[in-house]
This record gives sequence, structure tokens and C-alpha cells, in this order.
Amino acid sequence: MQFDELDLSDDILDALDAMNFEECTPIQEQSIGLILEGHDLIACAQTGTGKTAAYLLPVIDLLAETEADNTVKCVIMVPTHELAQQIDRQMEGFSYYMPVSSLAIHGGNDGKEFARQQHALRQGADMVIATPGRLLAHMKMGYVDLSHVRYFILDEADRMLDMGFSDDIMRIVAELPKERQTLMFSATMPKKIQQLAATILTEPREVKIAVSKPADKIDQSVYICHEGQKEGLLRHIFEGGNNKRVIIFSSSKQKVKELTQVLRRNRYKAAEMHSDLDQKQREEVMLAFRAGRIDILVATDILARGIDIDEIAMVINYDVPHEAEDYVHRIGRTARADADGRAITFVSERDQLRWKLIEDFLEKEVRRGEIPADLGEGPAYNPASRNRNGRGPKGRNSKGKSNNHPRNRKERQDGKQKTSKATDTPKTQQTEDTVKAQKKEKAPGKPRHRRRPSKPAENKE
Repeated sequence: MQFDELDLSDDILDALDAMNFEECTPIQEQSIGLILEGHDLIACAQTGTGKTAAYLLPVIDLLAETEADNTVKCVIMVPTHELAQQIDRQMEGFSYYMPVSSLAIHGGNDGKEFARQQHALRQGADMVIATPGRLLAHMKMGYVDLSHVRYFILDEADRMLDMGFSDDIMRIVAELPKERQTLMFSATMPKKIQQLAATILTEPREVKIAVSKPADKIDQSVYICHEGQKEGLLRHIFEGGNNKRVIIFSSSKQKVKELTQVLRRNRYKAAEMHSDLDQKQREEVMLAFRAGRIDILVATDILARGIDIDEIAMVINYDVPHEAEDYVHRIGRTARADADGRAITFVSERDQLRWKLIEDFLEKEVRRGEIPADLGEGPAYNPASRNRNGRGPKGRNSKGKSNNHPRNRKERQDGKQKTSKATDTPKTQQTEDTVKAQKKEKAPGKPRHRRRPSKPAENKE
């Protein structure tokens, strides 16, 4: 469907024409009409399907028809600073010929920026694009009036709940008028999203766009490896000069930091990207990466969604993502704008079941990479024998019962007693003889105390 077939104003169509937007994506085709009709909406669509335009275009059109004043009429909630900035940039293009103003409110910046946001909020803006925490910080100071809001939009709702913003969202909702139009966009539709929708939406219409498979132009491969082989595999991959315009995704901020240091020690131009960085630091890293001063970006899933970075040559999943949708989002950073790209995934023993679920979603077996001989052999690939924690069926007997079951404990005790009775020496005497034998074998000297190595806690994104 063409945009001019939708019930959008001529000014919006002129802006789309200037931006060379002609044909609607499925999410835009199905959502724009419902929003213009005034329905609440819950839409499930992955990043890259054009969902931002699906809600911006009709809401800009509706806002242009309202009386001009200094009140906030639309609030868009987003999980990250980067996404707020990206939507604000798109808003400038779409509303170029329209008398609709917008303001991005997000954290991670200095006091001067906070003061600028404060001043802008006092002056008023038609649309506020905000992260929950920063908007609440302004609201607590008493000068934010949300009583005139007509449109409330949650973008990447699943990501916001994963990041712990549920309570913040509900505090903001409590300040909104009950008579409003609420739109919720999410890449996935877990139970917690459905519960939130039932709480804040009124008789919503539903739009669901199936998660698409990765682009055929992406050369996908996987290494079935031990955790300790991953750094060696990175060196092997980068030896051929394939170390430019690379994003490496890892599962936690701690791993991202450690891996970045390893790469820098090996003289690679690498930088880290995660939520511990403030806004200024993130912008500097992204600017350096886009300019080519940084070759390798090591990141948590903060970069997997909602960030436009073109010309990525390769994506490496240092850790297997939790969901198939996350895998699609990650590797979708490469092979954009008709370019080719590579996606490599490292699958350790604990992630084998998770990887199998991703291959089931892809409906194909991804090509296996061969581990270099100097790194040793990798583990056998047997995901069926592992549960979601990566552990095999330990702690189970041959009948599948837990060894800690009272009946099994009794059986073990009975077995010990039978063994003791089967010998000529009484059980007490056996223990004494064993202790004497151990003392005789023990070498003289200062006793050595063995410490159990502590596992560093991973700070999840």
C-alpha cells in the first residue's frame, strides 16, 4: 500500500515525499488507520519494521488539528536515551511542514542539559519523548503538567519492563487523564506485557506482525565451543583482517568491560557500550565508531534494538541471546541497505539448548565453524541433555528421581549398612583404620587450606 492511499494530510504526505517514503510497511498499513480512528492499540512488531512511523505519522496529523497552546498533548515513553534521540530526529522530518513541536527528555547528561529540559518543559511542547526515570525526575519538581495529554505511547514496552521500569510507568500513568488514546508497541508479547496492556489500555485493537527471519544476505555461522575457547576464537576470526566495523554482543556489562580490555591489550581499537556509561560517553563512543576511529564495539543488548548504525560488516554473538527475537535484532545490525554481512555465534555448553531453540525458530541448521586445532577440541553438541541452566541431569538416579528424595536417602543409608555388615571388620574399626592410614600417608609440613574460587557476579543489563 502507498502512503497516499491512507487518510493522512497533504502536509504529512509532502514530508514523506521529501524523505522518499512511498510504500507502507505492514505495521504501518495496519496501524495508521486504527490510530486515526481513535482506537487504543497494542502492536507486536520487531525493530526495523517501521513501527516508529506507524505511530508518529497519525499522531502528528491529529496533533496538527488541535488548538496551539503550551500544554503537553502527547507522551512517548522509551527505554533508552539513544532511542529517544532517534525518535526526536524522525519527528523533525515527519513534522517539517506541520506546526507540531517535540522535546526529548532523557538522562545521562550534565546539569546544563537538565536545566535546558526544565526550561523547555515550562515553555511547553506538543510531544514529549522521554525515558521514564528522567521524566519522573522533572515531574517531582512540580512544573510538569500532564493533565492535557491526549496520546500516550509506549515504545519497546517489553524492553522497558525488562529494565525494571514497570513501577515508573505506572506512576506516570497515574498522572495522565483517563480519557486518552494509549498505544503500546512491543517486539515480543510475554505475559507481563499482556497484563500491562489490560491495565492501561481500553478495548484495544491488536496488530501482530510475525517476526521475520534474518536477511538472506547475512552469512550466519556458529562455533560450538567451551567458554574458555571464546577469546582464542576471536583472535582467529580477526587474524584475517576481519576486524573493522564489528559489533560484539555479550550478555552482561561485566563481560563487556572485561572483553573490551582484552581486545585493547591485543592492540585492537575497541570500545564498550552499556548502561553504566553516561549519555555524553555513549555519544562520544558512537561518534568515534561511525567515524572509523573505533573498529570494534563491544555491547550489551542496548545496541540490539532501536539504534541505526549502517555499514556493519560483522556481528559476533559472544554469548547466545536469550530469545530468538533478540538473535534477529542483534544480527540485523549487519547486511543493511543491500550490503552483505556476517553473523557469528559462540555456543558454549550451557547455551546449547538456547541455541537449539533459535535454530528451531530459523527452521534451519546454521553452518558450523571449525575450531582451530591449537585451541583444542570443542564440546559435543547435545542440547537435549541440558536444561535451561546448561546443566545435565545431575542429581538424578537411573529412574529419574532426585537423589535427595527421602526414599533414596534411606536406600543409600541401607546400602552403607549392608556394606559394613559384609566385611569382617566392624564399622567403627573401619573408620579408625582409615584415619590412621590417612595420617600415615599425609606428608609432614604446614597444612594447606584450599579455597573454593568465587565466581564473579555478573551484573545483568
